[in-house]
Amino acid sequence: MSHSSSDLSRYIGQFKGRRLVCVGDVMVDRFIFGDVQRISPEAPVPVVRITKEFSQLGGSGNVARNASSLGASVAFFSVIGSDRAGKEVSDLLAKIEAIEPFIRVTADRETTIKNRFFSSDGHHLLRADRETAKPLTQSGEDDLCLSLAREIEKADALILSDYGKGVVTRSFAQRAIALAREARVPIIVDPKGSDYAHYAGATVITPNQSELALATGRTVESDDDLVAAAIALLESTSVDAVLVTRSADGMTLVEESHTVSHLRAESQEISDVTGAGDTVAAVLGIALAASVPLIDSARLANAAAGLVVTRRGTAVVSARELGAGLLRRDLSAAELKVVDAATAATRSAMWRADGLTVGFTNGCFDLLHPGHVSLLAQAKGACDRLVVGLNSDASVARLKGPGRPVQAEAARAAVMASMEHVDLVVIFGEDTPLTLIKEARPNVLVKGADYDKDGVVGADIVEADGGRVILADLVDSFSTSATIDALRKG
Repeated sequence: MSHSSSDLSRYIGQFKGRRLVCVGDVMVDRFIFGDVQRISPEAPVPVVRITKEFSQLGGSGNVARNASSLGASVAFFSVIGSDRAGKEVSDLLAKIEAIEPFIRVTADRETTIKNRFFSSDGHHLLRADRETAKPLTQSGEDDLCLSLAREIEKADALILSDYGKGVVTRSFAQRAIALAREARVPIIVDPKGSDYAHYAGATVITPNQSELALATGRTVESDDDLVAAAIALLESTSVDAVLVTRSADGMTLVEESHTVSHLRAESQEISDVTGAGDTVAAVLGIALAASVPLIDSARLANAAAGLVVTRRGTAVVSARELGAGLLRRDLSAAELKVVDAATAATRSAMWRADGLTVGFTNGCFDLLHPGHVSLLAQAKGACDRLVVGLNSDASVARLKGPGRPVQAEAARAAVMASMEHVDLVVIFGEDTPLTLIKEARPNVLVKGADYDKDGVVGADIVEADGGRVILADLVDSFSTSATIDALRKG
């Protein structure tokens, strides 16, 4: 099944106006950059001359930032200390109109700060943290739950972002999940620690690979190991699905039915993974809030994570950026569909060995029109994998005469490869695709109904191989030559 940008990006328009409740440990992520030109005379450490510093909302605050950037309004619940960093959290939240804060301030808690030091050229030198990992008091929990109960009734999804600093205690998590289940909204949990029992009843939990190993006490070095651990986690927590984030290896989604989907990483250039898990939780939350199917929600989260890891700091992704990223991904994927005859023969052989039906059609496809689209749809409907033979420029000129093709073969191949029904495109220079058909050995050969079967090149070869020939219905009133003539007359 194809999952093009049009398949996924159509969901993005459904994000705007969704209401999310986000609960968890908020922190200040501070980024400090400086020049490093000498070693300290006092100790063998670099001396950093600070040139730039800035702060961003981190932890659950970064989840809320991502959700608001994607078009959601957010009811944000957390606990901060009565300190300078706590005021910084409040000031940063006040700058984001789409986030409505429900923040409890306590004098006995220190607001978490993560100070990250970088050289001017981007090398990470040091991280220094201030934090209190102290569980909520009963009164604090009751206070948050009282407000949470009111807000969850207006929400489309709940996100629990647990950083192990004491907000998402076992008792609070279970109360929050119970409220969300009563309100029939999806529950996404970004977990922490080794005991996931307090996330029981959630819709999706999103551990990374090392967190999954810690929670299950299993090794997760191979795909099989990881899937087995995820299934064990499913069974022990009664959640609907586990989405394991795997850094450069992408993600793996394991559902309650034990359906497994491996999603390859969308980014090949990782600059900084800080906050990528927050982006995954936010995209999953807003997508499920918009009733996007779980597998497509995971694909959207994977695409968004691929964007933020190319940036420094706790980055966010907007709905527009996500849509553009999906389009770029599809253009890259389309380029990979254009192969030579030898590669097409190898791929066809592999598909047949896997029990898949290989189809073939061919043409000039100079100016793509609805007749072509119908032909491709009918061809793909008769097979599992469709190979398209595309006449080269020289071949088109010989067949169609002077002035043709209108579009060069590279452009025609790119357009053809972008079609969702097409799996491979092969440019051939002969007047007929006979050699290509002999090499690819398709199970199904498709041409338009303006041919008769005896006139279809390669029909005898395909049928002798046990295959069949299909003459596709034509869409009236569409012709590339007629279109070109009309343009010339105009």
